[in-house]
Amino acid sequence: MARIDVLMPQMGESIAEGTLSKWLKKVGDEVKRDEPLFEISTDKVDAEIPAPSAGVLAEIKVQQGQTVPVQTLVAVIETEKGAAVPAGAAPPSTPSTAPQPAPSAAPPAAQRAPAAPPAPAPKPAAPVPVPANGDETAEDRLRRRSTPLVRKIAAEHQVDISGIAGTGYAGRVTKQDILGYLERGAPAAAPGMAPRMPAAAPSGAIEHPAAEPWPGDRVEPWSKIRKITADHMIMSKRVSAHVASFFEVDFTRVAQLRAKAKASYQERGVNLTFLAFIAKACAENLRKHPVINAAVSGDNTIYRRDINLGIAVALDWGLIVPVIKHADELSLMGIARAINDLGERARTKKLLPDDIQRGTFTITNPGIFGDYIGIPIINQPQVAILGIGAIEKRPRVMTQPDGTDTIAIRTMGMLSMSYDHRVVDGADGDKFLADVKKMLQEFPEGAV
Repeated sequence: MARIDVLMPQMGESIAEGTLSKWLKKVGDEVKRDEPLFEISTDKVDAEIPAPSAGVLAEIKVQQGQTVPVQTLVAVIETEKGAAVPAGAAPPSTPSTAPQPAPSAAPPAAQRAPAAPPAPAPKPAAPVPVPANGDETAEDRLRRRSTPLVRKIAAEHQVDISGIAGTGYAGRVTKQDILGYLERGAPAAAPGMAPRMPAAAPSGAIEHPAAEPWPGDRVEPWSKIRKITADHMIMSKRVSAHVASFFEVDFTRVAQLRAKAKASYQERGVNLTFLAFIAKACAENLRKHPVINAAVSGDNTIYRRDINLGIAVALDWGLIVPVIKHADELSLMGIARAINDLGERARTKKLLPDDIQRGTFTITNPGIFGDYIGIPIINQPQVAILGIGAIEKRPRVMTQPDGTDTIAIRTMGMLSMSYDHRVVDGADGDKFLADVKKMLQEFPEGAV
């Protein structure tokens, strides 16, 4: 018999730890190579991890709900001698590209604790010096690198993360650490280094009221993805100056084109939805309105070259935003196929970290649940997000060629867009939405 170690995989370059959310096998169960063995949650994605070899699950070292560093031994598989995966042939860590910021820690403990008197701002730990000969340890590099989100928050507030005591793996500064540091009141910036944004609570700790359960209530701890979503939304509202615009769109032409082409798309295994038309219209017009396809970096605006559409997917256990890369280069068929594929892999936990990174503009579609319209929160570090309301038949006043008015039944829907007023003015947002509306109402038949 041979023993195969099963390790916590590194699901992306900036990932230092993962939470083992669920075991899919029990000790003593037979497993096949590449069969899903357990599920993990990281600050990038939920995923099923396959078995590196066929055999029997002999030991479980990490229990459900535990968060451990990458490369931690989580289980042992016993397999017939010779059937083991050769050394070095274990599944490689998932490749990743430069990640977009994502939250990586649970809400600060202060949010769950009873109100307390403001605490004085702690003195930060001394910055970690870089050795003159450049011989940093792996732990030092992890601590300095932190996560993209932590680095962004630090840049926004002119904070040196090496001066914050980290509680993460190898002393790494987590999002919880830096937000707690800012909420307790960060020391004033050095002369000539005025912060670009005020700290969240310069006068002391913020009180966060917590509800108490009553008899008969059910208390359910937040999942990893729920914590991430909560942190990300709070951070986004704090960072961006949210403004929203609303446009009513006549989708009658799109409905007609969709009805005509839906069967042929279905024959090729693709479900043609209104969302695909809207995504196509957005992708076509983002190039004309580069400020909508941008990001903020301190006092600078980054105009993205690539047009990568994030499509929000509602799951039973939370919300995730997979990304269609280079959406402006895809046909309507290509966009519809990508939406189908990413949505299915999100629901079956087959997404890879790269699938949810590098988005430049996000679309969310609460209209599928009957929502008339909503005001979505910007998906950082992007500067705009489009919300789609319910698309349905409604009465509308139509003007005839002779100038008389009549009431007609049309397929109507609302589009809303939240945008960051630090860089996107109302005119910019409205011009983009007007062009999207125009394309949808005059959608070219040759593009279907």
